[in-house]
Amino acid sequence: MGGTSACDGFNYAADLTEVILPIRKALPFAGFLRIGEMPVWQDDAMKRANSSMQLTRAADYAVRVMIQLAILPSTERVSLPTLARATGAPESFLSKVLQSLARGELITSQRGQSGGFRITPRGRHAPMLEVIEAIDGAICLNVCLMHGRSCPRKTHCPAHPVWAKAQQAMLQVLSGSSISAMAAQASANRPGRLASGLNDLTPAAKAVRR
Repeated sequence: MGGTSACDGFNYAADLTEVILPIRKALPFAGFLRIGEMPVWQDDAMKRANSSMQLTRAADYAVRVMIQLAILPSTERVSLPTLARATGAPESFLSKVLQSLARGELITSQRGQSGGFRITPRGRHAPMLEVIEAIDGAICLNVCLMHGRSCPRKTHCPAHPVWAKAQQAMLQVLSGSSISAMAAQASANRPGRLASGLNDLTPAAKAVRR
């Protein structure tokens, strides 16, 4: 988990449209985009896309979960079914995402009737980059950007500086977008939605609210 430029694998690349989508969901001019929801036209466009440079669905769900948890007070826990409904993710798949977030110390989990998931202080203030890397590992747009590997074409390849510039720009955006800031903007864009979710809180959280 980690750095802002390390690349430690071949299987991750990020589609800028999907990387920026969670940010757009929290912006005032994109208020129609709710967590777990997506306009039909955009959903269709993503299905038609045939690109390997795409954020994984697991990372996308992770960002949605983190924003959803950060909207709530730090004392409240949320059940898996509730998070699945809020993010539009299948429960079985989301469960694995939550496990990775817990291993990264971005959330905590508790079993039992009063159990559920809760965001940690670290997770609340984490940049989006840390959330994505907790799921997918370090971002790397191309093999030539990986630490510890040297491409023989690097010194004369005109594409290399373009890849490096694109990756650096993306890392800057993701590093500068915190979960807490996006959650605050989401709350401001949708006043009253928090109250509507009280029925989905764990029994212990409801007791605290009373």
